[in-house]
Amino acid sequence: MARVLSTSEGTHRGAFTPADWVAFGSIGLIWGSSFALISIGLEAFEPGLVTWLRVIAGALVLVLLPAGRTPIDRSDLPRLVAMSVLWVAIPFTLFPLAEQHVSSAAAGMLNGGLPVLAALIGSIMLRRLPTPVHVTGLALGSAGVATIAISAAGDSSSEAIGVAMLLAAVMCYGVAINIAAPLQQRYGAVPVMARMLAFAAVLTAPFGLASVTGSRFAWTSLLATLVLGAVGTGLAFVLMGRLVGRVGSTRAAFATYLVPVVALVLGTVFRHEVVAAIGVVGIAMVIAGAALASRPDRPAARDPEAEVGAAEAVPLL
Repeated sequence: MARVLSTSEGTHRGAFTPADWVAFGSIGLIWGSSFALISIGLEAFEPGLVTWLRVIAGALVLVLLPAGRTPIDRSDLPRLVAMSVLWVAIPFTLFPLAEQHVSSAAAGMLNGGLPVLAALIGSIMLRRLPTPVHVTGLALGSAGVATIAISAAGDSSSEAIGVAMLLAAVMCYGVAINIAAPLQQRYGAVPVMARMLAFAAVLTAPFGLASVTGSRFAWTSLLATLVLGAVGTGLAFVLMGRLVGRVGSTRAAFATYLVPVVALVLGTVFRHEVVAAIGVVGIAMVIAGAALASRPDRPAARDPEAEVGAAEAVPLL
């Protein structure tokens, strides 16, 4: 029988605490910087090599931590493999490929669509709709993401292909972040993310090795890729894993609403990328949606076991 993957709600359902907001802001800043680092890495490295080096660096950082070697039950390995495919192998491969067609700013702006997909997928897994306030925030955020996508695609078929890749990557994130919640609550963020990245390092190795011959060495690209892996993948994944377990996948995903703003600033100021005015309007809509969607969740009473455990859902394996 196929194993049923499920999600769970966070252990903290009230308003964000100061520590939650620090993690929230740190994730947005780190991941918002990732797209500029990918762009620098692509100056000398092929997309597959950027992805592989990034994953290896992130995995090494977490595996070297004592908590990264905490045992995990074999019955949870299928979920970890699914996370390594959906949260790392596929999207980490698609983002460098997409940035050959669109700017780093556009890539970061489209990444703001994660909360929308995470909320929708999480609702299906939990068999419960978001609250009306959250729905309003998600609708506004969705409209903002659509506006950004339209501005990023432009009139070029090449840019449209890049946008399609980015949307596919974000959809993978939306599923993966919901799979992560119950695992993080059971084991903690470091052991879960360490194993996820270790699996992903193996999965991305063929594409990475095949890209070596088409790449050239450059210190700037190497340093950018290593920082991308150690900080943008290793550290940020631990922060995100802890936030997912604490406040739930839907509200944790709202941290990515900060990503478009950071990516836009870094792309335009340091990479001299041009962003259409309509894209800036889209970011404003996304931020407004985040303000509504991050409001405290006060749902009606329900089964206490569903609060902590998993709501049976979509068979993915």
